[in-house]
Amino acid sequence: MYVDSHCHLDFPELSARLEEILARMRENRVDRALCVAVTLEDFPRVLALAEAHPELYASVGVHPDYPDCIEPDVDTLIRLAAHPKVIAIGETGLDYFRTEGDPAQACAWQRDRFRVHIRAARATGKPLIVHTRSASDDTVAILREEGADAVGGVMHCFTETWEVARAALDLGFYISLSGIVTFRNAEALREVARRVPMDRLLIETDSPYLAPVPHRGRMNEPGWVRHVGEFLATLRGLEPEPFAAATTDNFYRCFKQLRD
Repeated sequence: MYVDSHCHLDFPELSARLEEILARMRENRVDRALCVAVTLEDFPRVLALAEAHPELYASVGVHPDYPDCIEPDVDTLIRLAAHPKVIAIGETGLDYFRTEGDPAQACAWQRDRFRVHIRAARATGKPLIVHTRSASDDTVAILREEGADAVGGVMHCFTETWEVARAALDLGFYISLSGIVTFRNAEALREVARRVPMDRLLIETDSPYLAPVPHRGRMNEPGWVRHVGEFLATLRGLEPEPFAAATTDNFYRCFKQLRD
C-alpha cells in the first residue's frame, strides 16, 4: 500500500470530485493521504475532510505564498494542532521565486512566519511540512537557528540539490519526492533521489498540481502517487512492493502515527 504524504483535497477542483478521488485511491492501493492546509481560513475544510474520512489526515499552517491572510501565531497553531487528526504543522517555509528586489527586505515577513511555525512544532512535538523555493540557504539556516531538529519533518516536493538534501537529513528531516521526478528534464533531481537513504524517503502528489508521467498535464490526485512510487522503485533498482512498504513505514515514523 502507498501513502500520499502531501495533497490538497480541500481545493475546489478536487473537493468537487471527492468520492471519485477516494475511489481511485483505493483502486491504486493508496490507503492514506495527508491533506495539507495553506491558510488558517481554509483549515476548517481540511480538518473536516480528515474527520469525515478515516484514510485522510490533516495539517495546520500558512503557506509562504499567501501574504494576505490571517497571520498565524504560536498559540493559535498549538490550539488547532491539538486535534488528533492533525499530524503536522505546515505547510510552511520560504518562497523567494516571485520576489522583486532584495529578498532580505522583501521577505522578512516570510521568515518571521516560518519561525512561528517551527516554534509551534516544537511546542506540540508535531513535525513540520517545509516548502522551500529559491530560498534554500535561508530555509536551512532558520531550521537550524530555531532548533527544528527537535521535531524534524519533511522537505516537501523536493527539487533542491544534494547539498540541501544532506543538510535537511542532518536535521532529521525526510525528503519527499513528487511527480516532478518523473519528468524528462529532471535528471538532476533523479540523481538526488538515488542518494537519499531509503529510510528517509517519502512520496507525494502535491495534487492538484504536478501530475506524474503518464498523467503529466492533467489534474493530479492522490491515487497517482503510485506512479511516483513505481518510478522511484525502478530508479533505485527495487521491486514496487518493498518500495511501497518502506515509504509507507517512513510516513508513519515521520508523522508519528500508529496504523489503525
